[in-house]
Amino acid sequence: MSVLKNHAVLRWLVPVTAGVAVIGGGAAVGTFAATADPALPPRTAAQLLEDLRTSRLDGLSGTVVQRADLGLPPLANLAGMAGGDQLTSLISGTHTLRVWYAGPDRQRLALVDTLGERDVLRNGRDLWTWSSRTNAGSHRTLPAGDADLSSAPATPADAADRALAAIDPSTAVTVGRSATVAGRSVYELVLTPRDKDSLVHQVRIALDAKEHVPLRFEVLADGADEPAFEVAFTQVDFRTPDADQFRFNPPPGVTVTEEKAGAPGRHAPTDRRPDGSDLRTVGTGWTTVLVARLDQAGKVGAADAPASPREPGGPAAGAGAPDVAGLLGALPKVSGDWGSGRLLTSKLFSVLLTDDGRVLAGLVTPERLYQVAKG
Repeated sequence: MSVLKNHAVLRWLVPVTAGVAVIGGGAAVGTFAATADPALPPRTAAQLLEDLRTSRLDGLSGTVVQRADLGLPPLANLAGMAGGDQLTSLISGTHTLRVWYAGPDRQRLALVDTLGERDVLRNGRDLWTWSSRTNAGSHRTLPAGDADLSSAPATPADAADRALAAIDPSTAVTVGRSATVAGRSVYELVLTPRDKDSLVHQVRIALDAKEHVPLRFEVLADGADEPAFEVAFTQVDFRTPDADQFRFNPPPGVTVTEEKAGAPGRHAPTDRRPDGSDLRTVGTGWTTVLVARLDQAGKVGAADAPASPREPGGPAAGAGAPDVAGLLGALPKVSGDWGSGRLLTSKLFSVLLTDDGRVLAGLVTPERLYQVAKG
């Protein structure tokens, strides 16, 4: 199975924050050779891109660590607005996952943190979730032909796919230093945005020298030497896991909720505009800005916002949608010829909430958001 051609697999294979998810844009391919230890045969950026496109992933298991240091302001005042710990778990700290993959219909991951363990398991059309924190789980029968473990994050491959989604002159792609990741030799592709309105300095993708599968994905902010976001294998095995790994074996006493057959794991984004629409994008590539409109209650409409994975036994997805009115009070005021509102900034992304009910977000400077808000 081709890693890049099977998008259902790629969507399963990585946790990416909302900011990183807007990565797009393209690249002008460079020809610098890989150097440094371990000693690897020189490869150009074009050759590594071709290696990535033609690689195949039939089976994999391993341990993945995600680290995020986005430089956000304290979020204590936002507790309870969007599931509290679920919100902060996406954008801060270090998180460890165990992943298993044996094809598009057999996938499993376990998120291990200080609150316990959360598992998501796909076996054929059966999708199971379980939380040790509540000792509760859920089961859902997926629609026929659905090969997407849509709410399950895991490894660097999907992030690489997003970053390489288009190749054009908006990005320079070169080859960085060879290195060792999870005990394996890797080449490094380096993506550098040319647009100064982007907060992203570089994206670095470490490719296994033999299997050509991404083993590490890093995003560096402008002016920073260390990644603001990183997801990487610390241990990986490319053998196909045994079938037993994909059987749901909950501990004694677990409560399992049966969900409606075929219930979607998340809402598809809409593309409506003021003439009936509430969600759109402005621009392309690294400076793409997502523009959404809030409903009168100060919340993103449930039909418009992607549902986050819910804790098994907890509130339904969408039930804890962010109370934007509460968020506004915790953010600094800003104004200009575009209007007025509140601004959330981080190392990698900016979010503008305007007083006229819009939300603008992207991997961009606040000035880029103001420009879009004015337009």
